[in-house]
This record gives sequence, structure tokens and C-alpha cells, in this order.
Amino acid sequence: MPRCLSRPYPWLWRLFAAVAALWLALLTPAAAQSLESALSPGVLTQSHAKWQDDCASCHVRFDRAAQDRLCADCHKPIGQDLRQKTGFHGRQKPQACRSCHTDHKGREARIVQLDTKAFDHRETDWVLRQAHAQVECAKCHLPGKRWAEAPQDCQACHRKDDVHKGSLGTKCADCHTENNWKEARFDHATTSFALKGKHADVACADCHPKAKYAGVPTTCVGCHKADDKHKGRYGEKCESCHGEKSWKTISFNHDSETRYPLRGKHRAVRCDSCHTGALYREKTATDCLSCHRKDDKHQGSLGTECAACHQENDWKQTGRFDHDRARFPLLGKHADAKCEACHKPGPKGTPVYRDAPRSCIGCHRQDDKHAGNVGEACAACHGERSWKIPRFDHDVARFTLRGAHAAAKVRCADCHQDLKHYRDTPRDCIGCHRKDDKHEGQLGTVCESCHNDRRWKDAPYDHKLARFALLGAHVKVECGACHKTLRYRDAPRDCLGCHRADDRHKGAQGPACESCHNARHWKLAQFDHTRQTRYPLTGKHQPLTCEACHRAPAPAGRKTAPLGDSCQSCHRGDDVHDGGFGLRCETCHQTSGWRELLARRPTSPSPSPASGVPR
Repeated sequence: MPRCLSRPYPWLWRLFAAVAALWLALLTPAAAQSLESALSPGVLTQSHAKWQDDCASCHVRFDRAAQDRLCADCHKPIGQDLRQKTGFHGRQKPQACRSCHTDHKGREARIVQLDTKAFDHRETDWVLRQAHAQVECAKCHLPGKRWAEAPQDCQACHRKDDVHKGSLGTKCADCHTENNWKEARFDHATTSFALKGKHADVACADCHPKAKYAGVPTTCVGCHKADDKHKGRYGEKCESCHGEKSWKTISFNHDSETRYPLRGKHRAVRCDSCHTGALYREKTATDCLSCHRKDDKHQGSLGTECAACHQENDWKQTGRFDHDRARFPLLGKHADAKCEACHKPGPKGTPVYRDAPRSCIGCHRQDDKHAGNVGEACAACHGERSWKIPRFDHDVARFTLRGAHAAAKVRCADCHQDLKHYRDTPRDCIGCHRKDDKHEGQLGTVCESCHNDRRWKDAPYDHKLARFALLGAHVKVECGACHKTLRYRDAPRDCLGCHRADDRHKGAQGPACESCHNARHWKLAQFDHTRQTRYPLTGKHQPLTCEACHRAPAPAGRKTAPLGDSCQSCHRGDDVHDGGFGLRCETCHQTSGWRELLARRPTSPSPSPASGVPR
């Protein structure tokens, strides 16, 4: 045993017993809490008094860094500043809360030690500038409220200084400065009415009487009604003529600011000579006749476009009329014609200009050799250079000239019998080529089905369009082999019409040659008796010729003569039984040979009438 634990040192035993008891006490939470309370370094401040016996509200056992998190959870505004890095606490370098705030110093202790004289306000969200830097803290930070709750808007502190009574809103900094409240500076250009010209020298009170700023008129007439010499007749847009440099100096460019530039004598005319009514309520007329109606010698017959002939330098000074700007430009020989040739004098002796005819027929009716047959569109053929030299594009007509029709040797008179019947000329082929129709009208009047406008003779024809398409050997056959004459429709369409001499059946198999023969070659005959009839050929029947059975000629409307399908139909002369066994020869005989009988199953012999013994 160590010497220190021997009997001569009883106090060590007592110390050991106390430490053991303390260790056992820490094993239970309740005991540990009681122990922590017993070991508290001091009494909490009055604001934390309710947590005096609840150490876990601020402390986490064996984790000193958790204390800062618990502080931020309880003091939520400061916690928010720390997270967003705003306010005084958010701008500080990261450090433990206990670095500045301590507790357990008694109920009356102050855990916030703030030196207001040494405090740097730049570390907050509100930097003190100019006159604000001289203000005492208590002026903005009221007793009983947190330092961070001090207002940051001007109205909160300067409401009593607001001579506008809130009419200009709460943005006092737009005019007032932090140097001196009464020293106001305002940029009028930020408003909807910038001060320019002489407006910049006007005192504020001239436009804002009794410090009234909201609702002040911004129109010229709002301040200059007494200066309006027009008595409101020209409206309220004074700025259209008057400028900000001087009210009496009128700056209005009629040429660029209106759609009616002033030229010639118009520039010397007074404004009220034309603007007789209310300027903006009554639209000022811009046509010549509105002012010069009494000067119109044409009495309105030429309309209102006086400027087409008259000039602005002098009404009576008329220039040469540019007919190209009219609805009828003068071209060719029209340019040499005199005005009176088309513009005849009216009832009052004044030449009629607007009512002059613009159509060719209006002046050239007596020159119309067609007697109106081709209508009144004379310009389609005749030109302004010469009436007698026609020019006509036949492509715009209902009959376009192509191929041989466009040849130089074809004259107009070849189709048009005279000048009075151009429109009545036939447009179908037969109308001109009836004498060339070698088919004697049999093929109708649609000649273009075979013939074309390049050549009339040797016209190609697609036989597939006919009722008899050429197939197989028919393709190489000359036309004259089937069409004996030009009356093409008389050509036969049935096989016997051309192949009667080739019919070795002599009509016994009927006229339907295509049942066996085909267009590739006449001798390539093929007929499936099994599939195409009700009587299949078997045995000795197969090598027989058609005439062996079909001997009689086919009646009209039938492919073959009627022929029975029983053996007796052909083999009556071969029946040695003379019909004693009936007509069903196939029960014994077979098609492989008439004399080859079918094997029959033996039957029981009939008893003899005399003896009753089988034969």
C-alpha cells in the first residue's frame, strides 16, 4: 500500500470518498443537473433569470462551441444578421458570443458593454454622415428599445420638419441633404417637367405657391393663360410656336412640322389668313380651292388639283401642264395633238378637261374598220405611233398561234374573212380544215386527237386511246392491214374480222377466237378444258382435236354448238349393248381405252329357277 494511503493520513481517505461520490452523481442526468447548478459560477442577469436552473438552455455538455448556436437560436434578429452578414453583428469578424457578452455576474449586471463614444457606426447598416455624425445617440436610439430598432427613414425623425405635410411622399433625400435639413437641392430634370430656358431662372414659389408641389400644372397655358393673345383659339399647345427662351419669340417651321410646306407667296401670308377657326378643333383645309375658289375659272370642272397647272409664285402664272401626271399620258402621235382636239368646249365655252374621253373609241370611232366586232380595246392591236400599223399578240387571244399556224406564210385573211368578222372566226380545226378531212367526218370534229399544229399529215396516234388497244403482234402491223380506207371506224374489232382465213375450225368453234388464241401469235393457241368447261379431258380424250367432238358449227351468240357430257353423246355407235345397259357407260368403261373395262367386285350367283343351284 502506498504510504500516502496508510492510516497516518485519514484526510486522504475522505478526499477519495468525496471524488467517488461526485463521480457516481454524474451517472444520472438529474444528478448531473443538480451538480451543475451547485457548481454554477454565479447568478444570471435579470434578462436570463428564468433560465437560472436550466443550464442546457445555453450550454451543451462537453461542447463549448454549441453555446453560440443556442444564443443565435434565442436571439433571432441577431442570428439573422449573422447568417446574412448584415447589421452590426453580421459585419463583425466571427467570434464567440462570450467574447463580448458575459453572464453569471448577478441580477443587476450589464452583459452589453457599449462604448458609445468609441463606437464606429460604419460597421452598421446606417453610416453617419455630415450633420448626422454630430447627433447624440439618444436622439435616434430611444430608451427601452433595441439599438437595431432605430428608424432609418427621414420621416421617422424629421416629421415635424416636413413643411410639405407629406404631399411629396417620404423620399426626403431627393431634395434635402444630410449636411443641413433646410439646405434643399432638387434636380427638376428627374421630374416630368425639366426646367429649360428661362424656366431655370424662375423662383420655385412662382410655380409652387404656398409650397404646393403635387398637382402643379405642367402645360404652358397653366401659367401663361394671360399671355395667350389668341384667346384659346389655337388650342393649348403653346409650345408648338413659343419656346422656353422667350415667350415672344415664335419658332415654328411650317415646312418640317406640318404636311403643308409654305412656298412662294404662301410664305408671306399671315397665319390667320388660313387658320380662321379653332386650330385643333377645326382641321385647316390644304387644297387650293378652299382659298382660291373665286379664282377658279374652270368652275370646278378640273377638280381641286389646281397645282397641276398653277404655281405658288403667282396664281395667274400657269406653267405647261405635264400630261404624264394625268390619267392619260400622251404617247406617240398624241403628244403632237392640240389640246382642243380632245378637250372640246363645254356649254359655257370653257374647254372640258376632266370629261375628255380616255378610251381610243372616244376619238377614233370613225376609224374603226371592224364596226365594233372586236370591241373597244383598240390598244390591243393599234399603237399611238400609227393607227394603220396594227400590232397584235395572238397569244393573248383565245386561239394561240403555234407550229404551222405561226408560219409567216399564214395570213390573217386565211382565217379572218374580212375586218368585220375577226371575233366570229371559228377556233376548232374543222372550221378551217373541213376540206382536209379524209375521214369524211366519221372521226368527229376533234381533229387534235390525232393531228397537231406542227403538221397535218402523218400525224402520230396513240392506239391505246382507241377502243382497240394494240398488243403483241398487232403492234407491228401496218395501219392499212386493218384500216382498208381512211374511214377508220369501219375497221372490225373482232378476231374473225381479220383472221377468218386463218380459222381452220371453219366457224365450228364460234367467233370468240381469243378464248384460245392470243395477240402474241395466232398459232400459240391454249385452252384449258378442265378449268374453262365442266367436262375435263382425261385418258384418250386428251390428244383428240377439237373437231373430233365439236363437229357442228356454233350457233349465233354461242362459242360452240351444244354438246352433251354423257358417253352416248359421242360413243353411241360404239355401244355393242344397244343401250341394254343404259347410258352410264363409265360404270364399266374408262377413258384410257374403250375396251378396257373396270374391275368389278364379284356378286353371288342367282339361283336357277329349275334346280335352285347357282350358275
